[in-house]
Amino acid sequence: MYHRVGDSENDWERRYCVTPKRFAQHMHMLHSKGYRPCGIEQFAQWVGGTAALPSGSFLLTFDDGFEGVYEHARPVLLKLGWTASVFLVTQLIGQEDVWDELNNPSSRRHRLLDRMQIAEMVGEGFSFHSHSRHHLDLTTLSDAQLEEELLGSRRDIEDLLERPTPYLAYPFGRHDSRVQKAAHAAGYVAAFSTKPGFNRPGQERFSILRLDVAGTDSAGVLGRKMALGSNIGSIGAMARYTIGRVCHRLGLGYS
Repeated sequence: MYHRVGDSENDWERRYCVTPKRFAQHMHMLHSKGYRPCGIEQFAQWVGGTAALPSGSFLLTFDDGFEGVYEHARPVLLKLGWTASVFLVTQLIGQEDVWDELNNPSSRRHRLLDRMQIAEMVGEGFSFHSHSRHHLDLTTLSDAQLEEELLGSRRDIEDLLERPTPYLAYPFGRHDSRVQKAAHAAGYVAAFSTKPGFNRPGQERFSILRLDVAGTDSAGVLGRKMALGSNIGSIGAMARYTIGRVCHRLGLGYS
């Protein structure tokens, strides 16, 4: 799970923004280790137990739909023959990330993808899905507001792309059972959280797990996150995991 690819001005932005150079390092590391991105539909079928995926498959996602995905991430991915899935805030297409203005210490806004950029990327194999209409905390909304954000955003994208859009990423990752039921009622077949872990066939379809990639993550840290299925990619975490696996195989206790 990536957000913005571009420059950052402060530590808050570096939490959610990966530089173009570092993004390229991430992708080339994954490619060198035999990882290959799959399509979101293939992934959903695999979760549902109706399709197989090759070893090393992963799903590459971008939340919010920042313009940097077009400017910086897209060229790297196309050179590798890769694409990704992007979750759009549909009523802010071509505008800016107003939801982050109060949280960012510099009050800085960043451009979001416009319709022409989205259309070009669709032609290149990228897929686009819902991140709601206005990037609100869905758990705080009334039932009517939930329907507006979820059903409305799905229809916005389907009108734009003229194809079904059955996937959702929860804004801020926030969801509960009521939001999950509303997502299902709005016609989604799966929804993505921000909780880390390994997905496996049979995973709850409205709480798909994802690994959070921070701007401070080196390629090595990302590789360890992928191996551990964790948002903690330190060398120490990898060492503890390895020791635990060895002890388990030898029948020894370890904590």
